[in-house]
Amino acid sequence: MGVVIEFLRFKVEASLRESYIQKDAEIWTAALAEYPGFLGKEVWINPLESTEVIFIIHWETREHWKTIPAADLETIEQRFRQAVGDIYELVESGEYQVRKFLHN
Repeated sequence: MGVVIEFLRFKVEASLRESYIQKDAEIWTAALAEYPGFLGKEVWINPLESTEVIFIIHWETREHWKTIPAADLETIEQRFRQAVGDIYELVESGEYQVRKFLHN
């Protein structure tokens, strides 16, 4: 089937964006890396909107992604929210399949 992308767009207080990204790497990315099928994560920054942060999470299959227990995700989210506080809001989420990857 091919790689599956989890797309997450957040609104983050601009002055705290860099610490938010760092804590996300320390807590969320590190935790997800422990699960089978996690291939990696990209962080996209919008140069025209300092409060926007997009995470592109690559999964080997949709099944790998969706079989992470909800209780585990809630525990990770609680740890993350304790670390950064209430400085972010999930604005958009989505799921995509990679059909073709172009490279030189």
